[in-house]
Amino acid sequence: MWKYPVAVQLFIFKPVVHLDVKNKKRTVAEISYENWRYEDRLLLKGESQQNSYKWAPPKGLSMKKDSVFADQNSVTFFHTNPVKTIFDVSVVQQGLEEVKNQLYNPLSNLISGGKMWGDFVYSGTKDSIYAGIEYLAWIFKSKKPATYQNITIALENSQTQNLFDWKNKLEKTISSIDLKKDRKKTTDWWNAFWERSFIHIEGEQANLSRNYSLFRYMLGCNAHSDWPMRFNGGLFTFDPVFVDSTAKFTPDYRKWGGGTYTAQNQRLVYWPMLKSGDYDLMIPAFEFYNRLLKNAELRSQTYWGHGGACFAEQLENYGLPNPSEYGWKRPDYFDKGVEYNAWLEYEWDTALEFCQMILETKSYNNADIQRYLPLIKSCVKFFDEHYRYLASQRGRKSLDSEGHLILFPGSACETYKMTNNASSTIAALRTVLETLGNDSLLKVIPPIPMRILDGKEMISPAKTWERINNSEAPQLYPVFPWRMFEVGEDSLEIARNTYFYDPDLLKFRSHVGWKQDNIFAACLGLTDEAKRLNSLKLADGSYRFPAFWGPGFDWSPDHNWGGSGMIGLQEMLLQITKDGKILLFPAWPKDWNVHFKLRASNNITIEAKLKDGKTEIISVTPKSALKNIKY
Repeated sequence: MWKYPVAVQLFIFKPVVHLDVKNKKRTVAEISYENWRYEDRLLLKGESQQNSYKWAPPKGLSMKKDSVFADQNSVTFFHTNPVKTIFDVSVVQQGLEEVKNQLYNPLSNLISGGKMWGDFVYSGTKDSIYAGIEYLAWIFKSKKPATYQNITIALENSQTQNLFDWKNKLEKTISSIDLKKDRKKTTDWWNAFWERSFIHIEGEQANLSRNYSLFRYMLGCNAHSDWPMRFNGGLFTFDPVFVDSTAKFTPDYRKWGGGTYTAQNQRLVYWPMLKSGDYDLMIPAFEFYNRLLKNAELRSQTYWGHGGACFAEQLENYGLPNPSEYGWKRPDYFDKGVEYNAWLEYEWDTALEFCQMILETKSYNNADIQRYLPLIKSCVKFFDEHYRYLASQRGRKSLDSEGHLILFPGSACETYKMTNNASSTIAALRTVLETLGNDSLLKVIPPIPMRILDGKEMISPAKTWERINNSEAPQLYPVFPWRMFEVGEDSLEIARNTYFYDPDLLKFRSHVGWKQDNIFAACLGLTDEAKRLNSLKLADGSYRFPAFWGPGFDWSPDHNWGGSGMIGLQEMLLQITKDGKILLFPAWPKDWNVHFKLRASNNITIEAKLKDGKTEIISVTPKSALKNIKY
């Protein structure tokens, strides 16, 4: 740990970190590269939650050591994946050997590492223990006492069978470094980032907007990544014993798998980026799905002989279901395309949320989404072809008597299982198809199922279901993210009845983790409820950094906790209706003074204030949108 003032800058457009250390007195500085993977480590019981084996690791599974080489003034470090990885295990387990050579595989021969250097001299190694974990340190000391020291770290992550090629790519990054220009580009990017949007609340609630901004900063730190940020910590993981005292594992550990993408959680990280204007941060998630499209289509073709992309809920970074969630002890008769898992079976619709996000970036930012249209069309095609296929397996007709798909068996999130016509799936298909402009396929999507309880009409989780597994609220997904019920519409009463009187939702209600009640309340114009739940959601977390929430249902820092908090606050301030009306302060308490700048669809930017109960519109771009603002 440095005892002197340190300026750390992560360059936005290059995988480079630069540190400046300044001191008034001439000082001999010491820096060390510390590595807990200096030798192979057998994984302890429970530790495989950090990898794709999760709770079912093979006997003797170990974490393989890194390669570390120090010379006079630098240290190079890297980890090399073997030719065969969990990808190969999954392919065999899931019966995809015949198409293996067509499958995207980002893991084989992957080399990850980098180089650290400065005006230092290597002085040897030292072993020690931190947070109960042994590590080895490669130590460097400055050549002579000085008031200024600098250290640079460059990183490289690429697939190659040749270490020489990896080193050449790393050296290419190093040779491209221009500290003055790179600093300016990074500073300019962050300045523009903070100018895009903001929310500032005055008074006792100021910590809510501060935590909103701190979390948005954390999201910004993942800009220009090749991979989506993880819902269970993103870049900001730390020693697991500080989250769970029983998790005496290395800092590589975090719950819910190393390469596993849990879409229901990930989506909450990305939805708030539309109104915050952070469209560039969404691209890694869009590219992730685009890279996996071929694998998802091969699943459909191999298992069922039809088209469309079948994206499972618990995806590995190579696009197949997580092998432990897929099920190691599967009956031979069970459908190979379905996860043998009580929570995840038939849950295929979350990918549609990312399809809708892509479509909305076209409206919010005039984005060119042409490259993603095959992905979106393939995702909706899957539901059309698969549910006709299943109906034809059961009987002579592929549609019901009204000419609609029979979405059975299905799943309303992880909660209502073995559903017939889940409301969350129907709302997803209807909204994506309406936005896409596919009227022909829209005609075969059934209506949202309704029910009457105690004389009150409300949205039903599904037409029918067989059991309840979790505590989500899919019957309110037609409110968010699918926005089929809006403030000011007569039908809003149905959605409000669902919020207030659905007996399951009353039991499930919470602000913790991925819970969305704060969002639903804001979208329904329920000011008191939105105030209460968003105050809880965006309150300081339990760690020194107030935007480190969790662990909730997942891990700390909990990014889907932060993402759902961002969405809730945004929806209290600004909502956009299907007919283009812009609603200011639809669920905002009149006694909360606030100044905000947010984005809206149709490439609109709005800056406004609410001060002592009075609304002031500061700017609207373009000005023609001013006529559509209601408050």
